[in-house]
Amino acid sequence: MTRIGIILGSTRPGRNGEKVAHWVVEQAAQHTGDATFELVDLADYPLPHLDEPIPPAMGQYQNAHTKEWAAKIAGFDGFIFVTPEYNHSTSGVLKNAIDYLHAEWNHKALGVVSYGSVGGARAAEHLRLIAGELKMADVRSQVALSLFTDFVNFSEFAPGEHQAASLSTLIDEVIEWSSALAPLRG
Repeated sequence: MTRIGIILGSTRPGRNGEKVAHWVVEQAAQHTGDATFELVDLADYPLPHLDEPIPPAMGQYQNAHTKEWAAKIAGFDGFIFVTPEYNHSTSGVLKNAIDYLHAEWNHKALGVVSYGSVGGARAAEHLRLIAGELKMADVRSQVALSLFTDFVNFSEFAPGEHQAASLSTLIDEVIEWSSALAPLRG
């Protein structure tokens, strides 16, 4: 069974990402039999600014919080990142969480659900660049949620009907690519 982690990439108080992530989980639950899904909230993994003395590519983690984070991420075959767009990029907390690890991300699929004034498109593009460096395969589909059309008053999540279809396609692609990459993960 393919295991997909849905990573909530914001810890900001009052974050819109929590509503978006729960919507992703609800939609993913409708995909029966081909994968399991788990929400991974970065608020539950309070990683300080990268504090490992040895580069993550060496795999010699020293800190208990890093080892816990590595064990969590290692257990997944693919990911759906739910990210805000802050200043034309992803959130600092998500970038930091990604930077903590290396091999745990390798040969896994990645899909992006982004939100922001332009649908979080620039955050998604930055995540795609990061993913390439970590030997991740980013799927083509993306869900880009606009603060103007998919939220009421920029805070009440009300996605357009077309967004569910886009998310379903993204989920299918993440499952397919995660399965296809399995031989590379050993």
